[in-house]
Amino acid sequence: MKKILIVSHALELGGAERSLIGLLDAIDKKEYKVDLFLLRHEGELLSFIPEGVNLLPEIPAYTVLARPMIQTLKEGHVILTAARMYGKIKADKYVKKCGHTDSGVPLEYSHKYTYRFMPEIQSDEEYDLAISFLTPHYIVTNKVHAKKKIAWIHTDYSKVQINEKSELEMWSAYDQIISISDDVTKTFQKIFPTLSMKIIKIENIIPEKLIISQSKEFIPVEEMPDDSIKILSIGRYCTAKNFDNVPNICKHLVKQGMNVRWYLIGFGPDENLIKEKIKEEHMEKNVIMLGKKSNPYPYICRCDLYVQPSRYEGKCVSVKEAQMLRKPVVITNYATANSQVENGVDGIIVTMDNEKCAVEIARILKDEEKMKRMSQKCTEKNYSNVTEVKKIYSMCTC
Repeated sequence: MKKILIVSHALELGGAERSLIGLLDAIDKKEYKVDLFLLRHEGELLSFIPEGVNLLPEIPAYTVLARPMIQTLKEGHVILTAARMYGKIKADKYVKKCGHTDSGVPLEYSHKYTYRFMPEIQSDEEYDLAISFLTPHYIVTNKVHAKKKIAWIHTDYSKVQINEKSELEMWSAYDQIISISDDVTKTFQKIFPTLSMKIIKIENIIPEKLIISQSKEFIPVEEMPDDSIKILSIGRYCTAKNFDNVPNICKHLVKQGMNVRWYLIGFGPDENLIKEKIKEEHMEKNVIMLGKKSNPYPYICRCDLYVQPSRYEGKCVSVKEAQMLRKPVVITNYATANSQVENGVDGIIVTMDNEKCAVEIARILKDEEKMKRMSQKCTEKNYSNVTEVKKIYSMCTC
């Protein structure tokens, strides 16, 4: 039996985390022994780890990476906290020098300068394949014994601010690099052309049976009443998802005479900003923040239209989940949009300009036949990508 180790951060609500559940679910546990190591045993998706996957015990040292430093210092993690502080100082200096406004360097450096003080993961075990599922990718490189090591890209690298030299060293340590789409590959290759030969595309695997089963869970009608058109968006409350522009887009829809409510499911650092924008645009009755939902699927089933208004994406899992549940989908024209929907067939790509975006959404909502056709097309396609797991199997035999 081949042995696979997958390392990730936690299982909080997020597209990458849900695709990890899909991957874990797809692997044949009769043929492969699957260990999962999480830096923190946290998150609403912990209970959805499939049967047959062995969740390794939490190692306290690894939890230091994502908790307040004053707390980790009080717990006695003196060296690790000091290393993390050093990484923070170095990152702040680099970010200031480069003029970054939304930098990924602090996260990368938090791992880069601490991993050497961490214990090994399963030091007495050699795996056939070790997978680092979320960046930064220093832990699997340095703290795992495996015949082959691979790392995953989940984001559009044309939109992230990084230390290219530092990340090149990090990625170069892997035997292969997994990209979730052709567009993600292209943006990654522009920055790291020397790594092109290492890249393999593996689409996000979505656990279809679980999603359909969960979608039947009851939710009170009052949460999404039928007295208006129901638009839904799901994702982290962060810059990438662009939810801070939803109140303005919604205001333009209302001005066009559309009786709409736009629901937002998620959590994150932009929560207060979105609330401020709702108040600023006087959209308190029209834009409703539902917050965290460990099971968003009944809400997808109740909406009339799913909209992903993102500034950028790697490949949005929520879009595929909405299509899997046969919902008409609208996404903005972010760089990787064409890898998400077949424009005009199983979804619509619209401009990111707020006013024009509202005009295009209104046009779609008024075209009942088009909405039905998109929904029908979704029933004809398989969005689970479950056969992609065969590419993982082939890596175990190389």
